Order: sequence, then structure tokens, then C-alpha cells
Amino acid sequence: MENRLLEPIDHLKGVGEETAELLHDIGIYSINDLIEYFPYRYDDNSLRDLEEVKHDERVTVEGKVHSEAVLTYFGKKRSRLTFRLLVGRYLLSVVCFNRPYFKNKLSLNSIVTVTGKWDKNRQTITAQELVFGPKQEISGIEPVYSVKGKLTVKGMRKFISVAMKEYIDEIEEILPIELLEKYKLITRKQAIQTIHAPIEQASLKQARRRFVYEEFLLFQLKMQALRKVQREQSKGLNQQYPKETLDHFIKALPFPLTIAQSRVIDEILSDMKSPYRMNRLLQGDVGSGKTVVAAISIYATILSGYQGALMVPTEILAEQHAESLIKLFEPFDINVALLTSSVKGKKRRELLEKLKNNEIHLLIGTHALIQDEINFHTLGLVITDEQHRFGVEQRRMLREKGKNTDVLFMTATPIPRTLAITAFGEMDVSVIDELPAGRKTIETYWVKPDMLERIIAFIEKEIAKGRQAYVICPLIEESEKLDVQNALDVHSMLTDYYQGRYKVGLMHGRLSSDEKDAVMRSFSDNEVHVLVSTTVVEVGVNVPNATTMVIYDAERFGLSQLHQLRGRVGRGSEQSYCILLADPKSETGKERMKIMTETNDGFVLSERDLELRGPGDFFGKKQSGMPIFKVADMVHDYRALEVARQDAVELVRSDAFWQEEKYNGLRKQLTNSGILNGEKLD
Repeated sequence: MENRLLEPIDHLKGVGEETAELLHDIGIYSINDLIEYFPYRYDDNSLRDLEEVKHDERVTVEGKVHSEAVLTYFGKKRSRLTFRLLVGRYLLSVVCFNRPYFKNKLSLNSIVTVTGKWDKNRQTITAQELVFGPKQEISGIEPVYSVKGKLTVKGMRKFISVAMKEYIDEIEEILPIELLEKYKLITRKQAIQTIHAPIEQASLKQARRRFVYEEFLLFQLKMQALRKVQREQSKGLNQQYPKETLDHFIKALPFPLTIAQSRVIDEILSDMKSPYRMNRLLQGDVGSGKTVVAAISIYATILSGYQGALMVPTEILAEQHAESLIKLFEPFDINVALLTSSVKGKKRRELLEKLKNNEIHLLIGTHALIQDEINFHTLGLVITDEQHRFGVEQRRMLREKGKNTDVLFMTATPIPRTLAITAFGEMDVSVIDELPAGRKTIETYWVKPDMLERIIAFIEKEIAKGRQAYVICPLIEESEKLDVQNALDVHSMLTDYYQGRYKVGLMHGRLSSDEKDAVMRSFSDNEVHVLVSTTVVEVGVNVPNATTMVIYDAERFGLSQLHQLRGRVGRGSEQSYCILLADPKSETGKERMKIMTETNDGFVLSERDLELRGPGDFFGKKQSGMPIFKVADMVHDYRALEVARQDAVELVRSDAFWQEEKYNGLRKQLTNSGILNGEKLD
């Protein structure tokens, strides 16, 4: 039988050609689109006790007029009408702007219903609506829809009301009865009716609860099914290596592995040995030892007869990785090569020839690794460090340098578990949530700008001990719009202060790659004692001798970015310090500074950052790739997300899900999204 909900929107009574075009503009093409076009908020016009109403909240109250109305005029045709209203035990003021005609309607002791903004401090309501008479003359909870152009909220309410009357019985349940009973969820039909026409807050809460679970479950089912389809279609290398030889390499490391490192290595090696291609994300805080995990994985692929590739975002980071891995692999007769844009001419041609002939076991480089001329003999493992710095296309091009290559993505940006299981749902996620023993905690202080002289003196004391310091600024040069310290001014001020004693370097995004590398080399070699920089040093710079990090206008940065910057120090054996120079005016800004001084745990910070900023801001709105849910909120509903994910994993793994009739509704959703037809998820 044809599903009537799929009928075009102009089949709805009252929707002509012009209105249909307007509805198309907001993504409504069918009756189903209209019925599932949910309100973004509600105006609650039901009467409430003012004791429960928050400051600045919209409220509706009913009371007796307790004073004469006073009308005053100001400006051209503008007026203010004020009167006292007795509401229960409250005697409050009501203010109406530009409604002088209300004065004659307000008589002492008459009943008035007022809707407006409640100022709890002044005990005043600024009226948006006035109804002369008791409550029954106004409605209760009203849905507010997002509209544009000639569409109105009132019009949308009317269209949806007509659609609900005519098509309500067409709405099918998609969740099996066992899930409805398990979580005490109302039916889909009930939930849609309530979302559009709630009678009271309790039923609206139940409708919302139903859709939060449904949205998360459908999204996670798509992710898990995509993962299953991709996994089954992706033939792996089934890498086999002599375990004793790898164990010998691990025992020869200069320090023991942490429990977390051992756990993630087991997960990675298990993937490499499986008949499916590895697609894994490795998360680890700054200094947690991801490089050692990468080295063990690379050694396993080399022992299996393959080559490894490590792609990093900057040349200096590539050089640092090459230096440490050459040293690590030297006793094991492993040939490591570095390929960056600086490697040219004959040297480059020789390197490429050796790579093709399997004389190079591990190639480290920047995005230079994905150029057409780069040909591996047999590439077995691709590791991408700081994977969010590379586009999807760049990562794919590197992976395709081999056949059925195993892929490991690494990031030092702690991503909250909530986002990791959502944004990277099609990947396996490993987490190093433990720092190696003996690492000193970076001491973090929040100070006001009037303590600047003491901070500069503190930096000098550290430099006198042979150490170095970073000073981070939000801007390159002065801005009229923003009163924040800029790198050029700070560099000039510090150069003047330390003149003849210490050298101050300057680094910012407008420098060319060669200029940045030159500045970083001078800093790495301790020729520059203080490095003034914008946030370009946020990722992948390793100078163990740097012990002090000063961040100007720290309130302008998110918690995760502050944590990344702080992670540039504390890499050696000496005590390190992070000083946040900030005078935040907002409560959120103050909260950020407080959290930074309380914890060094990147995962704790990332969760708090997510709470303060939301998922769009956490990843950056354009790059986020985060799914947009109509009702669910990944931050506040994270428990439901976890539950839905677990349910989705179990369903996709079970034979019953793919065969039994009760799961038809859910399977249909997967088919509609293109996953079961071999297409890719959006």
C-alpha cells in the first residue's frame, strides 16, 4: 500500500503553488517532512507560581489591577504604561510600551492576564501580551517554528494541524515493542502529536524523551551498519609477525609501557592480524606516549614484510619524529627515511627509488607523502598524526598508496567520549588515558594583567637557570575592534626589556613555512630564549628545555586550545609552569580559567569545554561533521547516546535484526539512508 505521508506538500488542503515553494525553501517537500518539522521552542502561556520562574524568563500570570495606570510619553509617538498588579501574594509592576489605548481598559480590581518577561530583581513584568479577563481566554503551551520569507509561525501551526488531522493514522511505529517497553517510551504517533500540540510539560518531556532515543538509535544504527558493511567489504592484510621478536623490541625500550599503552597496542595488533582492514582512532593526551605505540605498530608491520608511513602536519614535527624513531629503530636494522618539500633533486630521486625497491622500511613526512611520484613497494600501515589537520581526501590518498592498507589515526586533541563515539562512530576508538610515571604536573596559575611585571621577572629567573619560555598572544598586530595583546607589540616590549641579556623570537601565521622553521630551529637550539607567538605552536612542537608558558588574554581561547598550548611545556624533567594572563568579564570566561588551574587532564577539560561551548564550537562549525539532530542534544543527552549506541551495536551484530519482521521499521530507515544499498552515509 502506498504511504500517503510521501505525497507532495501541495496535496495538503490550503497549500497552493506559492506556499509550496515557500515550504520547499525550508526543506519541506512532502507531508512527512511537514509532520516531522518540529518546533525549536515553546511559549508556555499556562499560569505559573512566580516563585518557580527564573529571572528574565517568559511568564503568564493572572491578577487584579491594584493601582491607577500611569501613562507617560517619550520621543515621537512612544509611550510607557505602568500599573500595579496583585498576583496571589505578589504585588508587582507591569510595564507596557507603545500601547496607550490600554489605559482606558484598566480599571481597579479588574482581572487581567499578562504575558511577558519577568524581572525577578525589580519584581516587574514587561508585557508582550495583555488579555482583559481570566485565563480561559488564552492558550497554554504553544509551539514556535522556524520560518522565513512570507511564512508565519501561525501559518505553520495551521498547516501542521491540518496535516495531523488528515494523516495521523499513517504514522507507523519504527521501534520494536521490546525497546518501547524496556525504556517505557510512548509510541511514535503519540510523540508526534504531543510535540506539535502539548497539553502540559510532563507529556512534552515524554515526547522529547522518545525522540531523543529514536534519533540517537537511528544515527548509531547507520554508523554501526556502515562499519559492518565497510568492514566486510574491506579485505585486510592479515599481518603475521613473530611475537617473540616484537616482545624483544618492547622489552628493549628505554622505559616500561603504561597499562593504557599496553591495552591500546593489543587492540591495534589484533586489528592488524584480522582479515579486515584496520580503521582506528588513537586518542592520547599530550605526553601520553602515542609515538611509542606508533613505533611498536610500525615494527609489527615491518616484521610482517610490509612498509610503514607516518604523515604529520608540519616539517619540523616530521623531523622530530624522524630523529626519535631513527634512534629507536637503529639497533634493529630498520631503515627510516624523511621526506619533506626540502628534500630535492638527486637526494629525492634516490630516496624514491629505495622506497620502491623496499630498501626503506618506514617513510616519515608531511602531505608530500601523497604526491603521485611516491610509490611504495608494499605499504602495510599508514599512521596519520593530528589527523584533524588533514582533509579526508588527503588521508584517503595516502591510504591508497597501498592495497588494503591498515590505517591508524592519532590525535593529541582530547575529544570527549560523547563526540568520539558520534563523530568517529565508523571507526574503532582507542584511548591512552594515563600518563607515564614520573612526569611532573604542570603548575597552572591564573593572574590579572596588573601582575605582568612579576611574570616577566619570573621568566627571567627561569631563563637564568638555562630554561626557555613561550609567550602566546591571540593576534599578530593591533586591532581597533579587539582590546587584546598582539604578538608584534609584546615582542617589541620583551625585546626592549631583555635587551643585551636574552634573545626574543617572533612566530606567527603570516611567516612562510621556511621562516617558521628557521624560528623554531633557533628556539629548539636554545639560540632564542623567549618565543613570542600566536597559536601556531599549538600542535607538534617539542622543546623539552621550555618550562614556562605565558598566555595573554587567555579568556579568548577555548579550554581544549589552552590545554594544547600548555602541553608545549612539561616535556623535560624540570618543573614547568603555565601562566594564564586574563581578566574575563563573563561567568563562562571566569569558569574556564578556574577549570584550567584545577586539572591537567585533557579528557576532563574537553568534557567541560563541550558543556560550555557545545559541539559546533568544539570542532569548529564548518569542519565539525557533527550530525544535526532535531530534538536530541549530544551534550545534555549523552547518557541516552551511550545507551542507543550500545543497543545499535547489539542489534547490528545479531542475526535477528537482519531477518525478523519486528525490525522492519529500523531496517527500512537504513535502506532509506543508502547504507544497505552499498552507498555511503552522508
